[in-house]
Amino acid sequence: QVQLVESGGGLVQAGGSLRLSCAASGRTFSDATMGWFRQAPGKEREFVAAIIRSVGNTYYADSMKGRFTISEDNAKNTVYLQMNSLKPEDTAVYYCAAKYQDLNIEVGKEYAYWGQGTQVTVSS
Repeated sequence: QVQLVESGGGLVQAGGSLRLSCAASGRTFSDATMGWFRQAPGKEREFVAAIIRSVGNTYYADSMKGRFTISEDNAKNTVYLQMNSLKPEDTAVYYCAAKYQDLNIEVGKEYAYWGQGTQVTVSS
């Protein structure tokens, strides 16, 4: 059974940092595309970042470039999202997702597997 479990969310002041983790289990994810998405109250889910694990290529939404970094630990089958210089508008539930093809990586509905989400709240 495929499972993605996020952790690392919490409350942080503006300008602070958090690191989210996504632990994958149930099958190998070494050749998967792993993505992070977020959804704020009253807003649609949006793409944050993704990594194509087979080649290590990373992708970011424009508003996250330079502040967020996606990385992986193959030994732990875990993907991370380091978030720096956080802003109140980054407040959202952050979701980890996975799929086994590397097209349309910004399209959430093309991801087959999803975690339960972790809340990130940035206070001003």
